[in-house]
Amino acid sequence: MRVLLIGGTGFLGYHASLALRSHGHQVAALARSVPKGDLLPADVGVYVADIATLDEAELRALLEQFDAVVFAAGADDRAVPAAPAYPYFRDANVVPVVRLVRTARKAGLLRVVILGSYFAFFDRLWPGLEIAGRHPYVRSRVEQTTEAFAAAEGEIDVVTLELPYVFGATPGRVPLWAPLIRYIRSPAPVFSTKGGTNMIAVGHVGEAVVGAVERGLGRMRYLVGDENLRWVAFLERLSAAAGRRRKVITVPTPIVRAGLFGVKAYHKTRSREAGLDPVAFVDLQTAETFFDPSVSRSQLGYGSGSLDEAFEATARASVAE
Repeated sequence: MRVLLIGGTGFLGYHASLALRSHGHQVAALARSVPKGDLLPADVGVYVADIATLDEAELRALLEQFDAVVFAAGADDRAVPAAPAYPYFRDANVVPVVRLVRTARKAGLLRVVILGSYFAFFDRLWPGLEIAGRHPYVRSRVEQTTEAFAAAEGEIDVVTLELPYVFGATPGRVPLWAPLIRYIRSPAPVFSTKGGTNMIAVGHVGEAVVGAVERGLGRMRYLVGDENLRWVAFLERLSAAAGRRRKVITVPTPIVRAGLFGVKAYHKTRSREAGLDPVAFVDLQTAETFFDPSVSRSQLGYGSGSLDEAFEATARASVAE
């Protein structure tokens, strides 16, 4: 198949391109700037443009060259834009995807694959926490999929991969986990909350993208992951991968919450709002956001294991800056 990766030079897009190529697909990337050096293989075409600024005719002419498109772009949960935050996340995560699906449908593509967030799954699972209502980022991810499914009008398969925390490295890039690696390697005590979550090696995300492109079912949300880990065990394994085994101290939840009240107050003084509300996020951070990835693994055909290798790659890239 001919596959266009929007955000193809980013962390997830890069690894998706490798996996798609290894399965014989023709791959091109849409990026807002020319990638540095030889990040992408020579046979991966690069279109330099911003999907938000392409007019309808330009976007359709581009998409008509492909069979499927993967959206691996948008704003992530670390952003702290000007308050209110939701318009920022909607403009980055919802508006371009809905436009993409509508244009892809008219251009005759077979499938659109969206790389989303597993927080949307927990919003459905735990309605009492009002996760989307409290976190602008999560609201954008929930609406991203809902509105994209509606825009398909049953004429094109739209698939969402709901991803947890992802580990690994991209050549020449500093991982977003670098501050955590520096903290672990510092003399400071290593603290953690209670609870835990699912995590995945980025290579398996790429494999899941292949499965979604090849056989993803329309209007399906695939919950993709590798391993459930408590935060303490995660930090112990990450510190071992970073070459400095550490003892991890669990902080009582009331203390965590009190500290994050301060973070939220600081954002307010700067007229900013986080994509994940710091105080409300304590409920998620200290929970067990675990799930069984075996169902999506059997449906999409991605691998398992290798998480420690991904931790090591993350650590190496974090100290090579």
